[in-house]
Amino acid sequence: MNESPVCPLTDVAATYMPRLSEFSVEPGLVAAVDQHAAAVCDALLPARRGPEGRTVRREELADYVLGFTDRLSESEWTEPAGHDFASLRLTAVCWLIREHGLLSA
Repeated sequence: MNESPVCPLTDVAATYMPRLSEFSVEPGLVAAVDQHAAAVCDALLPARRGPEGRTVRREELADYVLGFTDRLSESEWTEPAGHDFASLRLTAVCWLIREHGLLSA
């Protein structure tokens, strides 16, 4: 069989992309997600900058998500009702997916 595995970004987007709609009612969420998005970008290696800032590549973000979600699974993390570090980080990943069009094409 030569089936390619599902991109981890698809699963994260399906779960956490709806949280982006909370930006309009929770202004503090915007700042928190922005900080987490910057931290994710800093974690991606090598850092790439284009004319309009950092370039986020699908493969690199997918690798980051795999490592992050593996650690969450190992710690038996469960999503809280509100926002914690992990849910903010995954929401930031969704923001990066949306802003860089990583699930289109």
